[in-house]
Amino acid sequence: MAKNVTRSRVRLTSISSRAWEHPADRGALVALRKLKGFDTVLKTLNGLVNERQWRLLLLGSAVKADERQFTRLHHLLADVGATLDATDLPELYVRASPAFNAETIGMNKPVIVINSGMVDLLDDEELRFVIAHELGHALSGHAVYHTLLHRLLNVSGIFYALPGGALGIRALIAALREWSRKSELSADRAGLLATQDPAVATRVHMKLASGGHLDDLDITSFFAQASEYEETEDLRDSVLKMFLVENRTHPFNVVRAAELRRWTESGDYTAILRGTYPRREDDAEAKVSDAAQDAAKSYSTAFANTQDALGRMVHDVAGFMGSAKLWIDEKFGSRGTE
Repeated sequence: MAKNVTRSRVRLTSISSRAWEHPADRGALVALRKLKGFDTVLKTLNGLVNERQWRLLLLGSAVKADERQFTRLHHLLADVGATLDATDLPELYVRASPAFNAETIGMNKPVIVINSGMVDLLDDEELRFVIAHELGHALSGHAVYHTLLHRLLNVSGIFYALPGGALGIRALIAALREWSRKSELSADRAGLLATQDPAVATRVHMKLASGGHLDDLDITSFFAQASEYEETEDLRDSVLKMFLVENRTHPFNVVRAAELRRWTESGDYTAILRGTYPRREDDAEAKVSDAAQDAAKSYSTAFANTQDALGRMVHDVAGFMGSAKLWIDEKFGSRGTE
């Protein structure tokens, strides 16, 4: 296991979670935050008993990181919190499991849980990225809205029994899963902002995709593989990809690496490190309309730039419909004002 590398990082004072949230994720979060009491209702539905039960389970079956146990993880969390200017840090536990996974649990007091398999797989800088990823979830309040998805999944059988309910609940769950995948991209950005080393983030995704066989991988080939997956020109592959991700709450690791690289190269990452980012004190003034426009623009840009057959077809159809609307407005719009 590599030793923790001490290096200077830019402290992102008073940074808002909106700085790292993917536009599609941010649009949903801003809208939900405007619904006063929505999170309170969800927390009530979840119940204090479930959250207390989770914490008791972790206290009894896992190991809490502190000054004496998993000290390096405890210090990494504190350092990540300082970089993202987070004063109220979650508790962190290490759970015995060979699976390469970490998660953030709870709404009133989120808790970060890292599997021992992940601790064995990654060096300290890579663990910093993972811990910051999970802290990003907590700071964005993703746990509250992930709970809605889990609740719907648990009661989906009831809706399937209602006339017309199956189609509606499936559409809602599909939309929530799409949002959940985008929330993972947001958390990856938080991880990068706390690590401030794109190479570290890429290594994490390469290790997760390969089971840790980093010496057998080549970064150029890895990203070429991502391009091959994303830019298929066969419509059959495009449809198959839709089915492959339909029930997933996380994007594939190869796709996550490519998405994070695109964000880094867009200039947004560098601008944030230079101090250009939204502040927490302005969160209440964030407009739903602006967030919705950013989300729509994000999808439009993705479709416009894609070489994927289905994505290109959707973009072309949308472009045709837009052109047709402009033609109709030009030909007939003036008559409505006469």
